[in-house]
Amino acid sequence: MNNLHTPQATLETSNQTKSVEQAREICYLIGVDGGGTGTRVVLADESGTELARGAGGPSGLVHGRQKAWDSILVAIRQAFQDTNLAMPELSAIAIGCGLAGVNNVQWAAEFIALNPGFALLQAETDAYTTLLGAHLGQPGVVIALGTGSVGEVLQADGQRREVGGWGFPVSDEASGAWLGLHAVNHLQRTLDGRALANPFSAAVLAHCGGNKDAVFAWLASANQTRYAELAPIVIRCATEVDVARNIMLAAGREVQAMAHALDASGQLPIALCGGLAAVMAHYLPLELQQRAQKPQGDSASGALILIQHYLQKI
Repeated sequence: MNNLHTPQATLETSNQTKSVEQAREICYLIGVDGGGTGTRVVLADESGTELARGAGGPSGLVHGRQKAWDSILVAIRQAFQDTNLAMPELSAIAIGCGLAGVNNVQWAAEFIALNPGFALLQAETDAYTTLLGAHLGQPGVVIALGTGSVGEVLQADGQRREVGGWGFPVSDEASGAWLGLHAVNHLQRTLDGRALANPFSAAVLAHCGGNKDAVFAWLASANQTRYAELAPIVIRCATEVDVARNIMLAAGREVQAMAHALDASGQLPIALCGGLAAVMAHYLPLELQQRAQKPQGDSASGALILIQHYLQKI
């Protein structure tokens, strides 16, 4: 039995030794926030002091694993250019990546296999690096509100858990797409005569084509992104029209439900992030308003923390 385990133990020791040797040669650290619309990187020296930032095209893994690396490298080159530093060999860089699509095991394995030469690589979901950045690596809760929505918690014992994120339309509560879906539902009711028309329904109708036939055509091709385009109408009308305000308040309650599911004790700090975070803060139940805070750092900063934590372990 012991002999069967010896080769595995030897291999693990060998890998650990190799990692330590690589860590000694590292001159720079990179944190990557990679999504479906763009890539943002933070460049730091070996101590973790931020030097510059860079940006590139999409690096969400759904767009292709090699394309993700291409976008990341563009962003890294830009960061070095902004510092007037010569970009070293990739073997002198350790990189942490928070990427959309990493939860697909096959995509993640393909991405890691295509490592173009970085000394050390750690890849995680962008939700997790957002969490690390929001609380600077400390325990806490983050709820991301954008086109979609998702919540994640890092507990004091290091355990992680996620809620939401099941995808639109069955999930993504309190997201831009969710707001848009409720806006169109209200419009349908006014067109049917089941609800009274108002400036809110009129604005949604105008966006969707101006008449019932146009609304049917709009619905036939609507996806998550198109529904999210209606969110600004809901937000704008919420200050004047009760129906729109009630949608925003319902979204606030959905955020509260996510927060409770992640931290029923109510002891951990909660950060809201994403494009809807600032406006949604005004519609949260009072107890959650008092707990919610702005994130201390972004996903790229969280990815930098990710690789720093790994270096501390080897």
